Amino acid sequence: MRYTLRQLEIFVAIARTGNVSRAAEVVALSQSAASTALAELERQFDCQLFDRNGKLLKLNALGRSLLPVASSLLTQAGEIEQLLEGKSALGDLKVGATLTIGNYLAIMIISEFMQQHADCHISLQVKNTQAILQQVAGYELDLGLIEGSCHHPDLNAETWIEDELAVFCAPTHPLAKAQSVTVNDLLQETWILREQGSGTRETFDQALRHHQPDLNIRLELEHTEAIKRAVESGLGIGCISRLALRDAFRRGSLVELPAPELDLRRQFMFVWHKHRYQTPAMVTFLDYCRALTANLRRSDDINFPSIA
Repeated sequence: MRYTLRQLEIFVAIARTGNVSRAAEVVALSQSAASTALAELERQFDCQLFDRNGKLLKLNALGRSLLPVASSLLTQAGEIEQLLEGKSALGDLKVGATLTIGNYLAIMIISEFMQQHADCHISLQVKNTQAILQQVAGYELDLGLIEGSCHHPDLNAETWIEDELAVFCAPTHPLAKAQSVTVNDLLQETWILREQGSGTRETFDQALRHHQPDLNIRLELEHTEAIKRAVESGLGIGCISRLALRDAFRRGSLVELPAPELDLRRQFMFVWHKHRYQTPAMVTFLDYCRALTANLRRSDDINFPSIA
């Protein structure tokens, strides 16, 4: 072969970072060594894989075609190395989860999965939906667990389990004892909501799409726990996943405001790159997640000892 796995590793690192010096840090080489390796790869095949703009490198059409193939080959090469070293055939897995899934499901799922597959190492990143989609599309993550919609042309999306948001308030709020609330009631209230770009906010905005100009949004916060604390303190009402509110509703520290006029249902989803090789770890983990929720109606029906 006229190329080496090391050259491909450097190419992939540069493609992901857009910069030779940052890529060199990722692959533990000097900047000059990384630059030389890329130049040699391009010289061997008389091709160019990047468009240059100063120190920034952007994949051209050939580079974009090579990236998924090179990434898959490197993943499979890693599997071969682990097998030859006598390690688990499952290998490593990089998972990204949106905040509701990451904070209330993914950690428990991964914990139980790793008890069954002790040699499988899983890294988890928890960010909002748009950030996770970008990382999966950029081959930085093997798999994404998201709570928003996915329209990225390079990604496959599979529905997992239904989730539902709930409108809620503090027990001392004037609406706390209401049997149900109307949209008109809600428009009179002050809101504490998730930030734009989150799947939770996307579902909320869709449910109230005809009333957006009339909403009084006091705070936008990135974390559901911060929203719950703000609502508990009387700053306004909120709307997040029932999964995140389950314990608070049981304790009575927060109260649901039934809003039958709003459709607050959504789907938790798996997303992965269309061209990414599905490793044994990825296939096994997906099967485990599917089996876990196979007979359940909604996300807050999932029970773990730590959140039951």
